[in-house]
Amino acid sequence: MEQIPNYGDQRQQDFCVHCGGTTETRDHAPSKILLDKPYPTNLPVLPACPACNEGFSADEEYLACFVECVLHGSTDPVKLSRQKVSRILAESQALRERIERSKKQSQTLGGGKIIVRQPEEDRVRNVILKLARCHAAFELNEPQICDPDHYMVTPLAGLSREQREHFETAPDTGVWPEVSSRAMQRMIIGDQPYSDGWLEVQEGRYRYMAVGAEGVMVRGVLSEYLAFEVVWDT
Repeated sequence: MEQIPNYGDQRQQDFCVHCGGTTETRDHAPSKILLDKPYPTNLPVLPACPACNEGFSADEEYLACFVECVLHGSTDPVKLSRQKVSRILAESQALRERIERSKKQSQTLGGGKIIVRQPEEDRVRNVILKLARCHAAFELNEPQICDPDHYMVTPLAGLSREQREHFETAPDTGVWPEVSSRAMQRMIIGDQPYSDGWLEVQEGRYRYMAVGAEGVMVRGVLSEYLAFEVVWDT
């Protein structure tokens, strides 16, 4: 990723992006557990207090492992393609069993039986909101400490064609981002990777967009499987 400095209002950058507290550490967004080595250069980092920075780790590990197990239909480390996830599940029988217990039998519209995995929603939400808050602050210089007004997370495959088209298309708000924010600079310089609104952190692994217009909207996709959208109205 191209390194673009943030020249926005410094008062928006001098506190923990998650709770408004102190800033002794830096939090990666996306988290490295969601990416593969070699990591992209110039990963976004945001100021965070130690408690928040460390507090997401277990849930981030859970989500990364859960998504990989769903994609491969197995919790067997040998059958997974992401090496770091394979290693984590090989070393943590408890986490592997926890994800294995998430399997549920569901009925199709035609009356058939299928096996699905039901994630632990609180853990998923914790990670998704962490990512959304970081992207809002990093791209738009508009940190969002409060709870969002809208939250959505779903597999991309679960979207209809119209929903998918809507999700993939950046809204044409006609409103420019905050002066000197990274998003504003990308617009001015005609940043090609940002031409369709999406920033690809690592191909096939993570991408996101952040839009500000009378509020803040952040969308993202993990492993080209799990899509999320978080919106703060004001």
